[in-house]
Amino acid sequence: MPLTIIEQYTSDEALSFELQGSLDSDTAPQLDERLAEAITPTTRLVAFNMAGVSFISSAGLRVIFKTLKLMKARKGQVSVTQMSKGVKKVFEIVKIMPDLTVFGDQAEMDEYLEAIQRREEL
Repeated sequence: MPLTIIEQYTSDEALSFELQGSLDSDTAPQLDERLAEAITPTTRLVAFNMAGVSFISSAGLRVIFKTLKLMKARKGQVSVTQMSKGVKKVFEIVKIMPDLTVFGDQAEMDEYLEAIQRREEL
C-alpha cells in the first residue's frame, strides 16, 4: 500500500504531516526524503497525524526515531496523534512512546501548534 504525505502546517519552528497508508520498507524512504527537505535548522517540532496509517514496519519506526533523535538534539520534540490501536501497540513495544508527545485528537494537536505559532509572532 502506498504512503500519502500531506503537509498540514509549516512554520519556522514546526512542521505537521498527515500520513495515510503503510509506513514500511517501500514507503519509509519517501517520508525520510520529505522530512530531509522540510526540516530546517530552526525546526523544533515535527508532528505526525497517523490516523490514516494502517501499518508501520521497523523501517517506518526508524524514520520516526531518526526524526526524534534530531529534534531531541535541538531540545525539540516529535509528536503524534490519532494512532490506530495496532500502530500504537508497535510504538509501545519498542518503547519509543515515552519520548513522543501523543495527542488524543487532531484538535488538541492543532491547539498546540497554534500556540507555537502565536509564540513565534511575539
